[in-house]
Amino acid sequence: MTTDHIRSTGSQSGPAGSVRPSGLVLPRYRHDDPDTHPPMLHPDYGSTNLRAPRQPLALLPHRLTEITGPLLGADRLGELDHDLTRQHAGEPLGQRIIVHGRVLDGNGRPVPNTLVEIWQPNAAGRYRHANDNWPAPLDPNFTGVGRAMTDGDGRYRFVTVQPGAYPWRNHPNAWRPAHIHFSLFGQAFTQRLVTQMYFPGDPLFFQDPIFNSIRDPLARERLISRYDHAVTEPEWALGFEFDIVLRGREATPFEDGDDDD
Repeated sequence: MTTDHIRSTGSQSGPAGSVRPSGLVLPRYRHDDPDTHPPMLHPDYGSTNLRAPRQPLALLPHRLTEITGPLLGADRLGELDHDLTRQHAGEPLGQRIIVHGRVLDGNGRPVPNTLVEIWQPNAAGRYRHANDNWPAPLDPNFTGVGRAMTDGDGRYRFVTVQPGAYPWRNHPNAWRPAHIHFSLFGQAFTQRLVTQMYFPGDPLFFQDPIFNSIRDPLARERLISRYDHAVTEPEWALGFEFDIVLRGREATPFEDGDDDD
């Protein structure tokens, strides 16, 4: 998976950004705690030994194209993109869940009208992907991909099924905890970021190097959704809340790398 990092853009001049003669505001990004995001090289996470850069990263200056380039917005949405359980003729197998939350900037303000995408394995822990061929059943009624736009308060909502764990050969008897991948595009295509949402009480956290590559234990906790009984619908679906904070001390950890684990 690609992870060109999305960073929340401010709309003010002064501390939040600088005003160009055109009237456009170039964002000035707040710095994250260095222990929030996983390092590009984490030896326990095997594939980072192959893909991590060997040279220092080059800091690129902000360009006008970052806020004036094309956006991926509501015109990209299909009628049922937000409901992964209704995209086929039949219903998928597994526990139906509602995943909702808010996308916030580093000051706690909502980020409205931004595209949120998710992808995940089915209830048996298998992706609908040519490279995923471990002996778990595919579900003909589940593709595992969804899209939604945040509303004016930065809120999003998906209906899907609880994903299963799956093996991935990183180390002996390695299994990924159940998770859903999130991609956000913010206010420009170049700001894209990717993260993962986990579920509370998963017994596989202890042996997962992706989850544990985040040095700050409090930051790791921000990747775990919260069971939401108020959103849970009787005899229909369990509710889980997952807020995504783009910058600052409470930032949601984001991924570096380009794999699909």
